[in-house]
Parts: sequence; structure tokens; C-alpha cells
Amino acid sequence: MYDLIGDIHGHADELKALLTKMGYRQEQECWRHSQRQVIFLGDFVDRGPRQVETVAIARAMVEQGRALAVMGNHEFNAVAWAIPHTQRPGNYLRPHNTKNRSQHRAYLEQVGEGSPLHREHIAWFKTLPLYLELPGLRVVHACWHPQHMAVLAPWLERQGCMLPDAWVTLTIPGTAAFAAAETLLKGLEIELPEGRLFHDKDNHPRRHIRTRWWSNQARTYRDLALVPAEMMERIPHESVPVGILPGYDGQKPLFVGHYWLNGTPAPLTEHIACLDYSVAAKHSGKLCAYRWQGEHRLQAEHFCWVER
Repeated sequence: MYDLIGDIHGHADELKALLTKMGYRQEQECWRHSQRQVIFLGDFVDRGPRQVETVAIARAMVEQGRALAVMGNHEFNAVAWAIPHTQRPGNYLRPHNTKNRSQHRAYLEQVGEGSPLHREHIAWFKTLPLYLELPGLRVVHACWHPQHMAVLAPWLERQGCMLPDAWVTLTIPGTAAFAAAETLLKGLEIELPEGRLFHDKDNHPRRHIRTRWWSNQARTYRDLALVPAEMMERIPHESVPVGILPGYDGQKPLFVGHYWLNGTPAPLTEHIACLDYSVAAKHSGKLCAYRWQGEHRLQAEHFCWVER
């Protein structure tokens, strides 16, 4: 059976505390359980104080068969940051601009940008699949979207890992492959109706909203919008077009991270759970896991967490 762990963001102390709480023990530099296996939901790096140790723990568990893992958007960004752009000499697949460097600075300082360890991390991040389809459950960092998965299929190995020549294509804005990767790793965004927009906390105009794509009850843009509460009234209360959401077939339980939830962990729906409970938030948060026992309908009592 599996213990699925949400976004860690360099909080190695909380990771060790959570593993200990679930009965894992450190043996010869690898955390082990006699009967269970971890599945990491990605986002090992950026923000936290012990990012190198976080990657070391997860990598050792994966390489010794004690864990599986999927790629998060932060691992994707880390790889794109490190790959030179062959068509634009002196540039990289993720531009080294002020905004991107600010988001990535803590990791680069801790690992040592360009160091042998940094190169090892990048090589390992490249081996992480974009999603897992297992006999009893499914795992993806942000959004399970079969149509986008079909778009990505030519760029993935059978295990769901990106082919070496996929990186350039999947980092070109405006392409179908780019949109598909963005959706799986960052969530489904939809465009507001013609002529409608809202201004974010920095007063930038926005014409797209990130969505509660898993919701079976949402009928309007405001119902679907994942925006701070103070911005919600700026989102139009107009019906969304039919078929704009991927839906979820519910054939297997699905686990995602990414969404910086708070409060008491609980399933999003009877078949979908988010395990990101904001461990990297400034003032408080949880590192959260779900202890899957093979059930089809998810149960609140199977969540397990440690406080920041």
C-alpha cells in the first residue's frame, strides 16, 4: 500500500517528522517501511530551508525502490532553467529574468548553481514522470486531463517521463504541448468571457482564471475560480460553456498537490484528494500525506500530517 506525500518545498525536517509518524525508519541513508511505499507528488524544491536534504531523502527512496514520484512544476522549472536554449544563444529554456531568478534563488543558493550536485539534481528531475497510472490509483501534480495527456503522448516515454528532445517543445508558449504540460503541472486555466477581466493583488489585468477543475457543482466562472477571497467578487458570475472542464471518471482515486490548501485535510471529492497544505507558507502550514489502504472512495481519517 502507498503513503502519498504532498508538496515539501525544502522542508526536510517536516518530511522526516511525517515519515517517522507513519512508521518509516532511516536505515543506511534511506527511509524504509516494512510494508508500505511512498509516492511523492512533486515540488521538492524552492522556498524552504533544507532543499538539498529534501531532494536527497526523496531521491534515495525512489532509487532504492522505497518510493515513487511525479514531477512538480518546480522541478520542471528547475530543469528548464538549467537547459541552454539552442535556438537563442546565451539564453535558457526558462528565461533568467528577475522574476524567475527570485522564485528560484533559494534553491540555487543552497545547491550551488552549476555545481556537480546541481547537475545531479537536474538529471534526476528529468527522470520523474508527469503522472502515474497505477493499478489502483492515479497521481499527477495539478490536473488529470486525458485530452492534454493525449497531446503529450508523443513527447513521453511509456513510463510517463519526458523524452530528451521534448524540453524545447514543451517550453514554447502558444503551442498545444506547452498548454498541456502547463495544465498537468500548474492546473487548468480558462479564459473569461469576451471583454471581461479582473485585476490581481498587484493590479495586473488578468483574463484567465485557475479553476477548481474537480468540482462537480460549479456552474459559473466565480464558482470555479481559484483566486484569493478578496478578489472573488471581481470574477463574473456567468455560466461557463459546457465541456470546458475535463471531468473525472472516478474509476480510481486520484491524488494531486499544488494548490496551497489550508484547514483540516479532507478529500476534495469522494475520488480526489489534494495533499498540498501549504507547508511553505510564511506563518503556518502542514506537510500532508494520505495513507491509502486500497479503498475506492477516499476517507478523511486516512489523512496524516505534521504542523510546520
